[in-house]
Amino acid sequence: MDRPSSSAEHGVEARGVTRAFGTVPALRGMDITVPYGQVTALVGPNGAGKTTLLLILATLLAPDAGHIRVAGHDLRADPEAARVHLGWMPDVFGVYDQLTVDEYLAFFADAYRLPAAERPRRIRALLALVHLEEYLGQPVHVLSRGQKQRLGVARSLIHKPRVLLLDEPASGLDPRSRVELRDLLRSLAAEGVAVLVSSHVLGELEEMADRVVLVDHGRTVGEHRMGDLAGAARPRWRVRALDPGGLAAALDGRPEVGEVSELPGGCELGPLTEAQAAGLLADLVARKVPVVEFGPATGALESVYLAMTENRR
Repeated sequence: MDRPSSSAEHGVEARGVTRAFGTVPALRGMDITVPYGQVTALVGPNGAGKTTLLLILATLLAPDAGHIRVAGHDLRADPEAARVHLGWMPDVFGVYDQLTVDEYLAFFADAYRLPAAERPRRIRALLALVHLEEYLGQPVHVLSRGQKQRLGVARSLIHKPRVLLLDEPASGLDPRSRVELRDLLRSLAAEGVAVLVSSHVLGELEEMADRVVLVDHGRTVGEHRMGDLAGAARPRWRVRALDPGGLAAALDGRPEVGEVSELPGGCELGPLTEAQAAGLLADLVARKVPVVEFGPATGALESVYLAMTENRR
């Protein structure tokens, strides 16, 4: 787990956050840090407390207990100061269909008190950033669900926040738009923004995030650098060979390779660590098995997530 450092390095620092709805606890002492200049993934199963935590960080829900600082400001003592630096995009948000796309963004620019002279330039820049510039002057109701999602991203960036919170931002986006969102979040992190993103699309999170915070049952299970997960994960592996029969014979009677499932042209086996997989591949090559594909069946993040939620099956 990463060691916490000074709060000046973190856009978000929360310790011991609790929240209950009646007699049902949602957060049971959750901890999280979101450093500036990095994308942090928030990962956990449904009901783990991710959205509750994000609502608290966005100052839309009060915690029952805990210490929280956002952009250096104590949320209990001065939530308005934190909001100045916060960009927030919820999983489900409303849009004002009677407004045009630029009027919609102008409304939020006004709410954040952007100088009037700056607003038209800022709105055009954001529409270009999310590839909606052709809808300038068009009513919001003509946008598809995915386009409205991209408009929501633009809305969250209207005031150039230092901390960006996103709950399932890729929902409704087509594959190209998801790639563009990933690149956008990476570029924002490169500019020093602290980005916290919650999503169930683990493959994309693994490609965009620097760190991951794993949560379950309202508690933080771990905070890890994404690069460290590969060594800790034990995924299943897919192997394909030009001679599937020779591959099957080479694996027969070897309990150390785990459960072997037949696939077209090969098999899936494991779980194995990277070191165990490397040793197996070397052995197959030494036995002259013509291996043409050898790789993890799931990403490291998905593998860790599946291991964390094993008891939920």
